Amino acid sequence: MTKTLGIMGGMGPLATVDLMNKIIRLTPAQRDQDHIHMIVDNYPQIPDRTEAIMGKGANPLSFMIESAKRLEAAGADFIAIACNTAHYYLDDIQNSVNIPIMNMPKETVRFIDKAGFKTIALLATDGTLSSNLYQESLREGGFAVVEPDPVTQESIMEGIYSVKSGDLNKGKKLFLHASKTVIEQGAEAIIAACTEIPLVLTEIDGIKLIDPTQILANKIVEISI
Repeated sequence: MTKTLGIMGGMGPLATVDLMNKIIRLTPAQRDQDHIHMIVDNYPQIPDRTEAIMGKGANPLSFMIESAKRLEAAGADFIAIACNTAHYYLDDIQNSVNIPIMNMPKETVRFIDKAGFKTIALLATDGTLSSNLYQESLREGGFAVVEPDPVTQESIMEGIYSVKSGDLNKGKKLFLHASKTVIEQGAEAIIAACTEIPLVLTEIDGIKLIDPTQILANKIVEISI
């Protein structure tokens, strides 16, 4: 019997749909009934995670706990969070429910560990970078980590909010420029460590773009069927 997935979404809405779409495409289904049962809480009213982590906005934790409890009450067997930065609050959210919550950054680092790269760059929100969601695990695994310089990071944040507002072309241009900058610093692969980035960026001059959403979707399919 397949498991029911709960998706904590809305952070942002397009990223939530992207996760669902990748799960559907990866599922070896021959008919509708073969697909994974998903319960999705698309809750864009959750306050901005980066603003909160940087001390500039409301704390989103109570909203995310509310979402997790809603998914559990609706019958989800486990939860995936369609946002990298939100994983900063993972432990507190997990303590609020009795079903497991997947860890997208950890699943991504496990994937990279098998891929043979040595130097990894991060394109992510200010919140994800400042909270070391990826860097700590990567360095423990022996990887060199390239973080964008402050000017490049500003352009990445501008790109993320451009995608959230629907200006996908502007977001793509900004992400491409940032990618070329970290490649010049020696990156062998780039983690698109914000769920808005893989919505518009899939490949950069032959450098491997690692998509945590895709990795999470693969793991979901693996454990659900």
